Amino acid sequence: MVPLLLPSSPIHSFPATPKLSFRSKPRPIIRAAAGLEVDSFTKKSGYLFQLSAFEAESLLDYSPSRIAAIYRRKPLILLRRLIQVGTTFGKWFGVRYIDNLMERSDQMFKVRAAELRKILVELGPAYIKIAQAVSSRPDLIPPSYLDELSLLQDRITPFSTEVALDTIEKELGLRIDELFSEISPEPVAAASLGQVYQARLRRSGQVVAVKVQRPGVQAAISLDILILRFLAGVVKKAGKFNTDLQAVIDEWASSLFREMDYRKEADNGLKFRRLYGGLKDVFVPNINMEHTTRRVLVMEWVEGQKLSEVKDLYLVEVGVYCSFNQLLENGFYHADPHPGNLFRTFDGKLAYIDFGMMGEFKQEFREGFIEACLHLVNRDFDALSKDFVTLGLLPPTAEKEAVTKALTGVFQDAVAKGVRNISFGDLLGNLGTTILAVLEGIAISSDPNYKVLGSTYPWIAKKVLTDSSPQLKSSLQALLYKDGAFRIDRLESLLTESLRARTEKALVKIQREEANSRVVFKEILYFTLTEKGSFVREILIEEFAKGLDALGLATLDSLTSVATTRIPFTGSSVSFMSKEDIINLRTFHRLMFLLAGLESNKKSFEEVNGVGNPNNNQSAYLEESSLLSYQPALVSEILAMLSIIPELPPELQQQLLRLPADLARRLISRASARTIQRIFL
Repeated sequence: MVPLLLPSSPIHSFPATPKLSFRSKPRPIIRAAAGLEVDSFTKKSGYLFQLSAFEAESLLDYSPSRIAAIYRRKPLILLRRLIQVGTTFGKWFGVRYIDNLMERSDQMFKVRAAELRKILVELGPAYIKIAQAVSSRPDLIPPSYLDELSLLQDRITPFSTEVALDTIEKELGLRIDELFSEISPEPVAAASLGQVYQARLRRSGQVVAVKVQRPGVQAAISLDILILRFLAGVVKKAGKFNTDLQAVIDEWASSLFREMDYRKEADNGLKFRRLYGGLKDVFVPNINMEHTTRRVLVMEWVEGQKLSEVKDLYLVEVGVYCSFNQLLENGFYHADPHPGNLFRTFDGKLAYIDFGMMGEFKQEFREGFIEACLHLVNRDFDALSKDFVTLGLLPPTAEKEAVTKALTGVFQDAVAKGVRNISFGDLLGNLGTTILAVLEGIAISSDPNYKVLGSTYPWIAKKVLTDSSPQLKSSLQALLYKDGAFRIDRLESLLTESLRARTEKALVKIQREEANSRVVFKEILYFTLTEKGSFVREILIEEFAKGLDALGLATLDSLTSVATTRIPFTGSSVSFMSKEDIINLRTFHRLMFLLAGLESNKKSFEEVNGVGNPNNNQSAYLEESSLLSYQPALVSEILAMLSIIPELPPELQQQLLRLPADLARRLISRASARTIQRIFL
């Protein structure tokens, strides 16, 4: 036979480009000898594999009724599995109880963690999948258990290579030596559903990963799901749960069955690559569709280290941005992003692998998610309770006042310290957005204070300001206005956060530049003059019109006040300004300081003029706020900002030139309406 051996690679290596040193004279493939040690899953649970060809074919797609029909005819297997699962876990919990009685729990902690991992491997994929989900949260799992459970991601005892090679040949209809010029003698990684070999395609010479499905997984998962569905029904009746636990299991089971069809995984991988492979510092391997079947998948080889094994917060930020695109832009996301599926390539990119479990985030959930984040950051807990109902985190029958009070108690202190103190897991629980919770878990191992929502919020703020969705426009309008009053502080917060919507490496450079207010002004101009910023531009123009109108009235008041003090025998002047005009003038000043980037000056302005105190003497306020009392620093800064205009693209300059006419039209409209109102009312 043609020589076909590659040296075994480390389990954690997945090369993006061939950096392998192949044997110059590789040995021929050696088939597994009879009597070779069988993996623990096959040894302990192999009796589950005994299905007829018709029964196996009927389990290709998830159907609770078909599964139940099969095992009604196999009561002994069902009984044997119930006894196996019950006694296995019962024994483990029993020894844990004894440890507590004998006060040796701490000493035996690592031992029991290792025993639990071994139990899960013996029981098979369904239990391993549950453990994998749990192992992604180091903030929830004790370190000893986390270390053991993390081994379930890709270091499970492999099944026989003899069986794997036979499966490849049967599925692809060709001999191994016709498919590959070289292939590793042992799997380089083994997971719950399959194991991976490294190989070189004979035809093209490309180094690829060959994933082969573990025998018996569909039969084992089918029976375990049947048992879990039954237990879910019992728990629901006994505990009177509002959640339909069986429906939750059905949804999870459906995704597992889709994951066991490698053709669907291949389609997912190609779509994921098309949507996100072009993002900066994101790598998505290509799929070889020609050599992919239901039980065998061939894809581009990726070399690197698990993201969880390297301290690279920059790639976590890249992952946050990619996750933002998955969840909130396209709604197509990686639903199984445990640390074994996220890699740092040797050229410093974030690589995604394993596309068996993908999720769809519907438009209403995307908008609900964004609104929940906005309402949380702005401490609108009443609106947040409604968002939780929209997202399905609370039933529609939940008592609104009680929920609002509970949310206030949970989040108020954290929000007061800033968005970076809010845990993503606390916010959305198990909404199906596990991908962000996993990234938070990976980052926590390097930085215990890391909160992924703090990195996600800038992208959320940017989307809210630019999205054309009517629902998000309505949310933005409601966020910025209360009882008709414009809340400039919220716009300022959104604009400031949106300017942070960059990856960390870019931020280092930008933060140095932001000491120059020109950068801030230029960013805001670019944003508001583009089509994406049209909605915010309309709001700003309207508020500028209100502010200039109020400024004119304040100036008129100031001139009138000066004239009356200098002309004898005249009474006190009458102010032309209403309370609304005073508020509009304050907003105008805040907008000017925001555009000029004078954060410290804005603070001093508020302290001097009492912006935060509406009960200050009106005439004193008007005198200070009039056009004649503008601070020289503000005026000079704004004049300096005008030099940025020639740097804008021609189309944006044209858009800017149209603004004065629009502003004048609105001013005339306001002045005319006020004149008519004062004449006839």
